[in-house]
Formats: sequence, C-alpha cells, structure tokens
Amino acid sequence: MSLLAHLPVLVVIVPLMAAPLCVLVDRAQPVWLLALGAALLSFLCAIGLLLQVPEGGAISYHLGGWEPPWGIEYRIDRLAALMLLIVSAMATLVMLFARRSVEREIPAERVVLFYAAFLLAFAGLLGIVATGDAFNVFVFLEISSLASYALISMGRDRRALNAAFQYLIMGTIGATFILIGIGLLYMMTGTLNMQDLAARLPEMADTRTVRAGFAFLSVGISLKLALFPLHLWLPNAYAYAPSIVSAFLAATATKVALYIMLRFMLDIFGADFALKQMPFDTILLVLGILGILSASLVAIYQTNVKRMLAYSSIAQIGYMVLGIGLATTLGITASVLHLFNHALMKGTLFLALGALAYRLGSVNLRDFAGLGWRMPWTMGAIVVGGLSLIGVPPTVGFISKWYLVLAALERGWWPVALVILVGSLMALIYVWRLVEVAYLRAPAEGAVVPREAPLSMLVPIWLLAGANIYFGVATDLSVGSAREIAQLLMGGGG
Repeated sequence: MSLLAHLPVLVVIVPLMAAPLCVLVDRAQPVWLLALGAALLSFLCAIGLLLQVPEGGAISYHLGGWEPPWGIEYRIDRLAALMLLIVSAMATLVMLFARRSVEREIPAERVVLFYAAFLLAFAGLLGIVATGDAFNVFVFLEISSLASYALISMGRDRRALNAAFQYLIMGTIGATFILIGIGLLYMMTGTLNMQDLAARLPEMADTRTVRAGFAFLSVGISLKLALFPLHLWLPNAYAYAPSIVSAFLAATATKVALYIMLRFMLDIFGADFALKQMPFDTILLVLGILGILSASLVAIYQTNVKRMLAYSSIAQIGYMVLGIGLATTLGITASVLHLFNHALMKGTLFLALGALAYRLGSVNLRDFAGLGWRMPWTMGAIVVGGLSLIGVPPTVGFISKWYLVLAALERGWWPVALVILVGSLMALIYVWRLVEVAYLRAPAEGAVVPREAPLSMLVPIWLLAGANIYFGVATDLSVGSAREIAQLLMGGGG
C-alpha cells in the first residue's frame, strides 16, 4: 500500500507520537520545531484527504486489517475531511505564532511540557474527527480534554487554575453523559461502529432506551459545545489561558464539539429521528436565539477583551445551532459554513490579542488606547476579524449570516432572521468599543509606547486575516463543501 492509503491514520498518529518525543528532547527550541513540524505534517495529510474523498462517498481505513464492525475503522467523509483541514490548519498557524508568545507567558521549566500537552490536545481533536467508532470518540475526547485542562492551568494569572478546574468539572460531567449515551446505544444494538449504529437504530427508534441515549448524548455534547445555558466554563477558560491556547481552543475545540453533534444527531440517529420525532430542532432553535442575544449583551459590557471575545464565541455557537434548529438543508449548510468561517474569525482575533499581550502584558480595554497608530498591523487584523464577526461584506462572516437569514426566510420565520440581524448589531457595538479606544482615544500620560509585534507573530495573524477576506469572496471550498455535507446529513432531503 502507498503512503497515501495510510493518510487517515497518519493525520492522527503524527502529533500523538510527537507529544512524548517532546519530553525526550527536553529543550525549548527543538521542541517548538518538532511541534511545528508535526502540525504541518498533519495539515498536509488533511489536504491530501480532502482531495482524496470521493464526492458523496468516504474513505474507510481498517485498523489492523480487521473489517468493521468487528475492527476499529477510521472513516473520512467530506465533513470529517473539512474538519481535519480546519483543526490542522489552525494548529500549524498557532505553532508558527507560538515561539515568542510561549517564551513570554510560560515558565521556562514548563515550556517542553506545554508543547507536549498541546500536541496531545491537537491529536485528540483530530482523532475525534477521524474515527468511525463511537467509543473511540469518547477516548479521544478525554485525551483532548485532559490536555486542554493542563494547558489552561499554565496561564500566568492565578485565576487560570480556577478556570481549568471549573472546565474540568463541567467537562467531566459532559464526558460522563456522552459515555452513558454511547453505552445505552451499545446495549440496544451490540455495536460501536458508527455506520453500523446508523443502520441498526431506525428499527429500535421507538424504544425508551434509544431515546434516553439520545437525551444523554444531547446534554453531554451541549456541555462540550458550551451551548447556552451550559456555557459557564468557557469565559474564564478563554480569558485566563495562555494566548495561543485561547486562540487554538476558540478556533477548534467548540467546532469539533459541533462536529460530534452533527455526526451523532444527524448521521447516526438520522435527521428524521433527531429533528422530527424528537423535539431537538425546537430546543436548538430556542437555545440558539437565547445564546445569541444574552452572550452578545454580556460581551458589550466586558473590559477584558479576551472575555469579550469569549462571550462572543458563545453567541457564535448560538448561530451554529440555530442553523441546525431550522431543520432544513439550507439551515445545515449555514451551520457548517459558520463552523468553518468562525474558526477563521476567532483565530485571527485571539492571535492578534496574543500579539498585543506580548507587547503590553495586558488585554484590558483601557490599555489599548492609541494602539491603532502604534501597532497598525496588529490592530488592522483585529479590525478585519471584527468586521467578520459583525458580518460586513466581503468577509466570511457576511457569507455565514447571509445563508442563515436565507434559511430562516425559507421557513417563513422572519423573527428568527431579525434575531440574526440584532445579533450582528450587538456585535457592532462591542467591536466598535475596541476600535474606538484603539484609534480615537489618546494613550495615558507616561504610558509605555509599544512597538509593532514581531514578524513571526504578524505572518500567521495576517494569513488568517487574509483568509477572512479570501473565503468571503472565493466561496467554492466553504459553500460547496457545506452544501454537499448538508445534503448528505439530511439524506438528500430538505
């Protein structure tokens, strides 16, 4: 077999094997190069997989040569390939940015362990996406979560420990619910292979056990997704984590949780069961609307810019589940599209914040006075990311919200379309607060004049900022993939 045939497992194995190697190397500079190399190799594997996946089909990789459902299968369809691309691209850009940021924010004796934990979190997220086995989803979820708790706890602020502990408690509850849900499905079907589950569940759909399994999985995944009102762990986790951890988790972790929701609810249980027999669409619609409005309102009053963006993320998660709640092919298209586009927006914003923190040592709004003229490239990227959050053309945010509005109007639900527009206006308010301080307010007397961020930080920031514009104009990959994924998840129906 050629190397290309092993890409489904290589994309996960490379960072998983690199993590213990970091500890063996035990020197900061070589370890950073090792982590960057592992992320880049995974990214190249993800590109190869995206190009290989047949239209409407999937790549099936049998571990150990055992045929599924007896053996464990890695299964890469269009949705999985797109998710692998997002996660690995973000990891590569974050690693490009990381060297200076980590030197400043992480104690020297912990740097090697930090990179090892980062690679474990990264490998866990890739494993969740690549595996075709329901129990393996839980295993990789725990690998990723445990590494994430460690990464968050390494933040300079003492509150990072409390944030990590809070995330640990909520994350453990979520994982337990997911495990119970998977256990109930296994009890009824005798299989853990996702395709096998999807084939066997319809004839048992009316049993209380399957419905209970659906309920447990819904709550567990919603906790991991930080869906309102199960979002309480997220603001502190993003606000007090090291800069590159905030950027990586904001751009990938909640997106992978949404992937799990799409995979279980629409692919395994089936759109007909999840969105018609069970009231899942109504629940997501209501919670999505509440999340958009409440989190956007809280974001307006934040003075810590990381917390502001954390609450903004909760609102954006609201948009994603709102698309699923519309229960149409166009709604799912909008949801998958926003998943892709939000990774670009939040990656840009959190990396740019990391560069500001590197120069200022602070992410407090009042310290941003005059930065628009003193750090023009960094603040320019924040403006691009902010415009994308609002949904101004020609950014990716406009494309997402346009499709969401179209999906709401297709159902004749103009009040939902109005909520999307109100959410955008609220985003305008908190983004404007940031722009107004940076460009229109003079710095305090005697304030330190910061220099522009180093080139090694600006390059990944502007690659992402450029992607916000590029994918707002050239929508073939994002919209084309999202539409194909939605048709497959909805069984070709509307």
